[in-house]
Amino acid sequence: MEKNKIEEAHKLLLIGGSAGSLNVILKLLPLLRTDLLPSIVVVIHRKNTFDTLLQDLFSSRTTLPVKEIEDKETMQRGSIYLVPPDYHVLFENDGILSLDYSEKVNYSRPSIDVAFESAAQVYGSNLITVLLSGASSDGVKGLIEAKRNNGITIVQDPATAETPYMPMQALHVMQPDFILKPEELGAYINSL
Repeated sequence: MEKNKIEEAHKLLLIGGSAGSLNVILKLLPLLRTDLLPSIVVVIHRKNTFDTLLQDLFSSRTTLPVKEIEDKETMQRGSIYLVPPDYHVLFENDGILSLDYSEKVNYSRPSIDVAFESAAQVYGSNLITVLLSGASSDGVKGLIEAKRNNGITIVQDPATAETPYMPMQALHVMQPDFILKPEELGAYINSL
């Protein structure tokens, strides 16, 4: 995939997390500016029964448009997209999101690694990846790929994570661009 097909000014903010990350995201949403330019995609490990409530829950915390991804959907700037349960998300050159039902990665579908790696290949330096609280190492390989493609990498400060295993695994193998507390994350995103 060629990075030059993505408009230079179009940034993608990709947030991944598992156990304990939902609380961070729910606190983050009301802090986000309503004129944000990046598209935001959220990858959370979740069960199929949980999906009907998540979009409504997110929408109740922000005035930004929130929707669950549909296959072959074109992202809009300043919108928040939720990866549906039991699907991986893949990014295409023209801002299109694809859903994929291939095998689980790190026992997860959606996989944070799959999302981060796919986005890194397409968005390169226009990608901001955030890895939050979680109980697996999913997302670590994807962060490394994002950094290799000149994207910005952010890891939640493990001391602030409800389940610190995921951010700690990232810090064991790489040096992200930022290690942020949840309250610092909103200010950073608003500065984009």
